[in-house]
Amino acid sequence: MTTSSKREISALQDILGETLYSLRLEGALYSKSELTAPWGIDMPPMEGKMMFHILTKGECWLRLANHEDIYLAAGDIALLPRGEGHQIACDQSVECKPFFEIPATQVSERFERIQHGGNGEESLLTCGVINLDNLTARKLVSQLPPLIHITSKDSELPASLQTLSKLMEKEAETLRAGGEAVLSSLADIIVIQVIRYWIEHAPEANQGWLGALKDPKIGKALALMHDHPEYAWTLDQLSHQVGMSRSGFSARFTEVMDTSAKQYLTEWRMAMARQKIMHSPVSLIDLAEEFGYTSEAAFSRAYKRVFGVPPLRERRFKQLGSDDN
Repeated sequence: MTTSSKREISALQDILGETLYSLRLEGALYSKSELTAPWGIDMPPMEGKMMFHILTKGECWLRLANHEDIYLAAGDIALLPRGEGHQIACDQSVECKPFFEIPATQVSERFERIQHGGNGEESLLTCGVINLDNLTARKLVSQLPPLIHITSKDSELPASLQTLSKLMEKEAETLRAGGEAVLSSLADIIVIQVIRYWIEHAPEANQGWLGALKDPKIGKALALMHDHPEYAWTLDQLSHQVGMSRSGFSARFTEVMDTSAKQYLTEWRMAMARQKIMHSPVSLIDLAEEFGYTSEAAFSRAYKRVFGVPPLRERRFKQLGSDDN
C-alpha cells in the first residue's frame, strides 16, 4: 500500500470517527426488566430519541411496522435509531401492554426496574431511551435503518460488544453509587459499536450522506465544512484541499450528494443555526457572524430560503409552544 493510500484511509477513519464521536448521547431512561411468560410490551414512538434492548436471558420477538418480526436470543442487541414504536414479547401471539401502563419501581431519576408477566419462563431485558441533541448525530441517524439487530451468534461480532453488554447488565442489576453515569457511558459505547458494525458490514452504508462520508475526497470536504461552517468556502478552495480539480470536485460532489457543495454548505449552516435558535437565546446578529454572513438580513434571507420561514418567526413559534406548556 502506498503512503498516499494510507493517508487517505487514515483520513477516512478520522472523518467517520468524528461523526461517531458526535453520538455522545444523553440517556433519558434506563430500565432493567424481569419478564416472565406470558409477557408483551408495546413501546410508543419516541421522536428524536434512540431505543435499544439487550436481552441477557431467555428469548423474545420484536415486531416493528413494515418490518419482518425479529427473533431475539440471549446476548442479542436490538437498536432502533429513530425511536419508532414497536412491540416486544415472549411470543408472537401474546397481547402487548403499553409500556407506560406497566408498574415500575423508580430506583433513581433515570433508572427503573420492571417486573411483568405471568409465572412462566423468565427473560431479562436491559433497555434504554437515549436523547439525540446533536446535528451530526441526527444526520447520521437519518441514514440508518429503522432497526439494527446484532445477534450473539454472528461469528464476526466483536467480542468487546458482548463484554460491554454483560457489564451493562451487571451494572443495572446492582446500580451502586455512580451507576447512572456508568450506564450512560456504557450505553454510548454500545450504541456506537452497533452503528460501527452496521457501517462496516451493510451495503446500504455506502449510499447517501453516510456513503459520502466514506468517500476519501468528498468525506474530507464535508469534514472541512462541518468543522468550519463560518468560512466562505469556494469550489477552488475545497477542491484544492481534497486534491482534485475544480470541475472534477464539483461534478463528484453533486453526483455523490445529489446537491452542490454551495447548497450543502448553506443547508448545513442553517440546520446548525436552527438548532441554536430552538435551544438557546442567541441573537440573530451573533448567528450571522458565527456562520459567515455579513449582516443579519443576509443570514435571515438564507434561513428563509432553506426553511421557508424567517428565523424570527421560528423563534416566536418556539416561544408560543413553551407558553402553551
